[in-house]
Amino acid sequence: MYVKFPEGAAKRTDAAAAADVLYDAVIVGGGVAGAIIASRLGAAGKSVLILEAGPGEDITLKGYEDYLDRFYSATSKDNQSPYPVVANAPMPRGTDARRIFPGVPNTLGYIVQNGPLATDTTYTRVLGGTTMHWEGKTPRMLPEDFRTRTLYGEGADWPLTYDDLAPYYNEAEFELGVSADVEDQSYLGVAFDEDYVFPMKGLPLSYLDRMVAKDVDGMPVELDGVRRELHVRPWPQARNGIPNPAYNGGQGYVPRGAVSTYQVEVGGRCQGNNNCVPLCPVQAKYNAGKTLAVALQSPHVHMVAQAVAYKVHVDHDTGRVTEIEYRHYDQPDGTGFTTRRARGRLFVLAANAVENPRLMLASGLNSSSGLMGRNFMDHAYLLAWALLPEVAGTFRGTNCTGGITDLRGGGFRSRQAAFAIDIHNDGWGWARGAPMTDLVDLVDAGGRYGESLRQGLVDRVSRQLQLAFMIEVPANPSNRVTVDPAYTDHLGNMRPILSYDLPDYTMRGVAYARQLSKQIFARLGAEDHTQYDPDFWGYAVYGGEGYEIRGGNHLAGTHMMGGDPKTSVVDANQRSWDHRNLYLVGGGSMPTVSTSNVTLTIAALCLRSTHAMLAQLASESAPIKITATGATQDRPQEVAL
Repeated sequence: MYVKFPEGAAKRTDAAAAADVLYDAVIVGGGVAGAIIASRLGAAGKSVLILEAGPGEDITLKGYEDYLDRFYSATSKDNQSPYPVVANAPMPRGTDARRIFPGVPNTLGYIVQNGPLATDTTYTRVLGGTTMHWEGKTPRMLPEDFRTRTLYGEGADWPLTYDDLAPYYNEAEFELGVSADVEDQSYLGVAFDEDYVFPMKGLPLSYLDRMVAKDVDGMPVELDGVRRELHVRPWPQARNGIPNPAYNGGQGYVPRGAVSTYQVEVGGRCQGNNNCVPLCPVQAKYNAGKTLAVALQSPHVHMVAQAVAYKVHVDHDTGRVTEIEYRHYDQPDGTGFTTRRARGRLFVLAANAVENPRLMLASGLNSSSGLMGRNFMDHAYLLAWALLPEVAGTFRGTNCTGGITDLRGGGFRSRQAAFAIDIHNDGWGWARGAPMTDLVDLVDAGGRYGESLRQGLVDRVSRQLQLAFMIEVPANPSNRVTVDPAYTDHLGNMRPILSYDLPDYTMRGVAYARQLSKQIFARLGAEDHTQYDPDFWGYAVYGGEGYEIRGGNHLAGTHMMGGDPKTSVVDANQRSWDHRNLYLVGGGSMPTVSTSNVTLTIAALCLRSTHAMLAQLASESAPIKITATGATQDRPQEVAL
């Protein structure tokens, strides 16, 4: 029934054979959420089928190195450049972003952007999901982030607290292999268990971080009448460093290597490469393929690759999901596909905060609260850039090793958005395409060549400083994902339509961030080169000033969790209020995106949800029998979790 693949290759299930099996769980998506849930359910002896939209060979060493080769040879090195264009599983690209004019949506890319603000939202549809191009930062959310409505009158409260999620943060830091030191991460109420240490010791601040810290540490700022001091702090990182011998009560931690674990030459300690986004050349950075590689060794976990979910089928008498219809394409560039159906006791949508609601809405499942697809969130990024007065070692080390986190929380959040500040080691790359644009400018505008060109490039690039302000965006029902049969892809799937704008609350944070950047540059003696282009696709005006606003690909909010089915889509276990054997997991469940990168929180939420899934599977007294038409004959007893 199952196809056997060579050692080190991803184990896949024949699509026709999978149709004959009733699985304990069917999971849509092989990213970090799907990988973690599959690994835990499989380890508990539950049969699991993963439906992955992308090809299945990515998890091999050869597949990974093919991505690297494609990235190295690409002219435009955006975060999707390592991955082939697959018409049957299209991906959004930041290069698709365009200004949006009233009544004229941008249909250039996979996501149809309806405005009023354009965004460069991206995610990968390859095995491993967006961990195949993430930065690798893993901060925890602040305790106050779970209660912003109660504390500050903004956003929404979670049905969970920081203390509820803390043990799963611990487990997620193990799974992702986080390098950090507790003393650096204990601030603004973030607390750790007594004697807790991270799996690996914190990675050192870069030379550039230390140059900035020399003048910024202790810098006073005042916000809403409260005086604070700024400090440069290391970010926790999901990349291999030095294992902490004190971890797990002194048993230590063994870093997880490459996805093909028999290949010993890769997957070791971080080597300080600067192209961590999109891909770590040595697989020191975590990607979900590492979790999948272990999960797929289980006889209980199977995967059908090149399988794009098309429709969620529901028994309308019971509200239970009976099967997921998917389209299995023959070749990435071909036009042939076969329609199949995957049957299970539980179903898990683990794609992302765009694809999960897109699939539900395309299936006619809007949720009884009417909130399916609503409250889309991402971080609003404001960049500011300057030239330091002396060489600062820019482009040494990973993309981002340190930042300023002192304005992530506080009472000012009742008036304006909070933010974190990244110190970028990759110069003006994100803002202005350095160093390629510097080279062109020195040749075309400066007339330089030979030794003069080399020295000019070194001097300019090695003094570049870019600050990236990651600004919170609260939930807003008008920011939403919808579908329309007028917009479909090659397989006939309805494409996501994104309507997005930023509230004044966020824009006040943007305006404050820009003024703070000027103060920081002045304190550093740096020459401010920041200029925002009115023709930039994400240009936004607030208070008479214009700003370039980018997205962070930290997607959240479109199937928000809550304690009331009238005001949320899923419960605290990420289980649908309407379909009790369906879980919608990942960033879409988050009521706030706040000021932390979302991957660690997604991992923690999914680790927590697996306990609910296992309890539900154990407590339902009878198996589901499904006929060829999808009608349920024998239904298990419902239990409240």
